[in-house]
Amino acid sequence: MSRTETTPPAFEELLAGLEQTITLLATGTAPLEELVAAHQKAVRLLAAASARLDELKSRAEQAARSLAE
Repeated sequence: MSRTETTPPAFEELLAGLEQTITLLATGTAPLEELVAAHQKAVRLLAAASARLDELKSRAEQAARSLAE
């Protein structure tokens, strides 16, 4: 399923982007400016992944409550 600009990215997409960015940071072979930009990207991806995870957790809890009724 393809994602549109209005659809939030899937948690897995965010995690994959974060893993790629961390790999770049871990190698430390890129120019300093690129490493700083990668760090900023990692911070944004981590925040987005955390928010998405919270949203999914809330939806799962709502579904569990609905099933319990």
